[in-house]
Order: sequence, then C-alpha cells, then structure tokens
Amino acid sequence: MTNSITRRTALAGMAALPFVPALARAKTIGSITRLDPGLDAVIDANAPIEVLGTGYRWTEGPVWVKNGGYLLFSDVPANIAYRWKQGEGITPFLNPSGLVGPIPAGIREAGSNGLGVDAQGRLIIADSGTRAIAALDLATKRRTILADRYEGKRFNSCNDVAFGRDGAIYFTDPPYGLTEGDTSPLKELAFNGVFRLDRDGKVRVIDDTLKRPNGIGLCPKKTTLYVAMSDEARPQILAYPLGADGMPRAAPTVFHDFSEPLARKLPGMPDGLEVDKAGRLFASGPGGIYVLSPEGKALGLIATGKATANCAFGEDGRTLFLTSSDMLARVRLKSSGW
Repeated sequence: MTNSITRRTALAGMAALPFVPALARAKTIGSITRLDPGLDAVIDANAPIEVLGTGYRWTEGPVWVKNGGYLLFSDVPANIAYRWKQGEGITPFLNPSGLVGPIPAGIREAGSNGLGVDAQGRLIIADSGTRAIAALDLATKRRTILADRYEGKRFNSCNDVAFGRDGAIYFTDPPYGLTEGDTSPLKELAFNGVFRLDRDGKVRVIDDTLKRPNGIGLCPKKTTLYVAMSDEARPQILAYPLGADGMPRAAPTVFHDFSEPLARKLPGMPDGLEVDKAGRLFASGPGGIYVLSPEGKALGLIATGKATANCAFGEDGRTLFLTSSDMLARVRLKSSGW
C-alpha cells in the first residue's frame, strides 16, 4: 500500500540510510478534524494521537492479535515485522518478514505488507517480496505459501488482504514491490489485479482493470468489497456488490473520491482501510485516516502530519492503531470497531 509519487521518492532517498528504530520522543502528534456531526459518535476531536514508536522506513499492515493481546505491523522495505504490546513496547517479530535470502536488484520492497488473522488463528501475510499470500502459525512461526501465481504467472507484489464470510481471502496485487514497477522485467502478469483465493486454493480475478489497487476490506455482512486505488488519476475507493459465490454481481461504484484533498497536496494517497461493525470505513487518504459513513460521506480526518498507510482496531476494539510513514501511533475511539 503506497503513494507512488511522494512515498517512492522518499524511499529512494532513505534506502541508503542506516535503519535504527527508536522510541519516539514526542508523546503526541497531529490533530483530528470534525467534518460532519456524525463524527461525534466515533471519536472526540480533541483525543490525543499517541506516538508508540518511530524510526522505521515505511510502516504498514497493522493487525491486532486477540489471542495474545498484541499488535503486529510491517516495515516493508526493511523486511521486518514488529510486535507491540502494552508494557513491553515494540520488538522484532519476523526477520525477514517476507523474502528470505539475498534480495535481487529487481525487488524494491522485500518484506511483508498487509497482515490479517483468519478464523483459524493464522497470520495471513501479503508478502510483497516473495510475491505471494502466505499463512504463518503464530506459535511456531512456520510459514506456508497459499498462492503465488495466477494461471501459472507470478503475482506482482501482494499488498493487502481481507477475509470473506466463507474463509476466502481477497487480496490486491499492485507492482509497488518491484523496482521498476509496471516495466519491471520480473513482472509476469499483464495487469495489477484484485483477486479472491478460495479455500480450495483456486485463485479468481475480481478486477483486472485497475491501475493501482491497494487497500481492501469488506462490509460487516461481507456482501460488499471495498478496494482503494492509489492512482493519481482515480484516487478513489470502489465498492463491489458480491453475490452468493463471493464474486462481483455488478460493476463497482465509487464509494468515496479523494480528488479534492489530493489537489490540495495533502500527504499520502488512498491506501489501507478498516471497516467497523457499524459499516463505517477508516480509510487512508491524502491527509491521513478518514472516517467515512456507510454511505461514503467524510465524517472526519485523523491526521499525524505525515502520509498514513493503514490502520487497525485493537486492545478493547476502541483503539485505532495507525501506521504512518516512519511511525506507529494510536488514538482512542468512542465506538468499538468490533
């Protein structure tokens, strides 16, 4: 999940710098903007945004592990996944988190990206470097590749995951993990897809027409699939109505358009997203994390002052964790995401 202009330019300059994570000196950062009275039921506009750690290269893919009470998140270019727990702070959890062994010149982001915990309690990894969807046993850390190809051709760089009501895994596959993107000689697929991985291992295409599919999620009833596009020409979240077979039953509609804040050159792009139990989306966009009503109306903006890639509910369901550029942060909510 990524901003193909701002983020890529920054990463190119940061790649040569030494990576030294550190505890943040600043306790709080940013601000919350109330755009609609509907925000009042979700979060206090005066709630502090607390920085939990900083010094990372690009944080992504947070997920709360209920069985253990901790958060996992990815530092994609560093190829490390970290663990945060109250009272213990942040420690490495998987190193490498993605591609094992020497990193080829053609791979720009070798680590894990989006993370999720499935109904079996496995950590499901959108593995950018290995270019696969993988499952990790959290107790043993044994990793299993679930899918790495469509019709015999390798994925580009798997980016984010979401779970259907039947246990299927929906995922996005942009080319951000490849050094040369769409022109990379490592790219085997002719498109950047949105896919569904069925429980029997079959991979099906949801959409092969999007330039930069990124964050992905489902409504509480699992009947609508949301896909964010980090596309300067179409900075939107699309909504796909799903049939009983888990596949789109009609063309997608535009759920929310971020053209206006993008035109104001706010940091970031449409990226990761989370859906709460009421059907509201907490979606990355230019400026930070937007709280969107079930109808797609912007209720508020949670801003750290930096591009924010993704978010996840955690603790008692009333904490929103934010992966924002080089940091991990959190803010308390009034409502529970679960």
